[in-house]
Amino acid sequence: MPEALALALYAAALRLLTPFYLLRLWRRGAKEALYRHALGERLGLHSGHAEPGRLWIHAVSLGETRAASALIDALRARDPALRFLLTHSTATGREAGESLLRDGDSQAWLPYDTPGAVRRFLRHWQPRVGVLMETEVWPTLQREAEAAGVPMVLANARLSEKSLRQGLRFASLMRPAARRMTLALAQTEADAERIRMMGTARVEVAGNLKYDIAVDPALIARGQAWAAQLGRPVLMLAVSREGEEAALLAEWVKQPAPRPLLAIVPRHPQRFDEIAALIEGAGFQLARRSSWAGEPPAEALQADVWLGDSMREMPLYYGLANVALLGGSFEPLGGQNLIEAAACGCPVLAGPHTFNFAEAAALAIQAGAAQRCRDLAEAVSRGLLLCANIGQRDAMAVDAMAFAAAHRGAARRMAESVLCLA
Repeated sequence: MPEALALALYAAALRLLTPFYLLRLWRRGAKEALYRHALGERLGLHSGHAEPGRLWIHAVSLGETRAASALIDALRARDPALRFLLTHSTATGREAGESLLRDGDSQAWLPYDTPGAVRRFLRHWQPRVGVLMETEVWPTLQREAEAAGVPMVLANARLSEKSLRQGLRFASLMRPAARRMTLALAQTEADAERIRMMGTARVEVAGNLKYDIAVDPALIARGQAWAAQLGRPVLMLAVSREGEEAALLAEWVKQPAPRPLLAIVPRHPQRFDEIAALIEGAGFQLARRSSWAGEPPAEALQADVWLGDSMREMPLYYGLANVALLGGSFEPLGGQNLIEAAACGCPVLAGPHTFNFAEAAALAIQAGAAQRCRDLAEAVSRGLLLCANIGQRDAMAVDAMAFAAAHRGAARRMAESVLCLA
């Protein structure tokens, strides 16, 4: 199909879906109020005047925003006068991004990918360069940025085999979008090769920004102090996804007492209540992190399961846990980022599905920071053994921190490349 026809059909479909898109955001706002904030920005409608020339970074959600923080720090170190525009698509991303703003910076929602919305967005902000984090390539956005003379960079770029196959199925839309990318800064050589196959001409391997994310030592220390108060090991399911919590609880109920404390930290905050009901429905005594502000109360210390229903406290949970089961890797979802766990010195047990972070997972296993398990049952069994084996657990913790430290430097490399275009 010719590109012009594919783009026209794509834009027409999105225009027809716009009311349903806005309705979906409004409904999500019933649980997460930020989704109802500044809805006009989703359509490229902005009030007032914006100074042109900001460096625009789009980080769709929490993980991408945390990765962007390392890049922003590196950019500011090289040019303290830079002013940023941060855009997001999710409430968790926007909330996390707010803490990165300095005087003169701005924040907005990424516009819906229709021609009118994108043109209004670009006319209002007039960025000097656009940086999209990891996987965010949008056909209309790429075309309109090219027309407006805005160079576009895909930073911390990754592309799995599955995503490449999906992209090639929609080649008439996605290949032109990839070709219009001025520069892609890939995490690995394998990612770079797949991005080239999609059509991006200039691709550099720069590493993974997530190695450069600063972890808060005070949060780690707080988690370690809570672990000392518990007086028993902690096994955690970290950044869990749909289906994994129920499967873990089904395995956990089979384990003989006394068990370690089980901690579950879901990826999506809108699922906190659902998972709390699952835990109580399985017959376990539950303590929710959100129920205490300071130190955990006595009833929490005696609970069977802790639910990590708080935001931006992952270093605390990794400090608390003796072993972490890697969320997203026990269902065919590609796995979550294990680099933060390594930087916090928490040993990781990964399931079979880590294609979103294939190289990081392989390197962590090679370094002794993580181990691969066939399924959740094996992970629980091995996790219990590690909880009981202090020497092996401590050795993995040391290897984890060494692994994380050895791969830093991507933020500096990416900042230099972006500033050459700005």
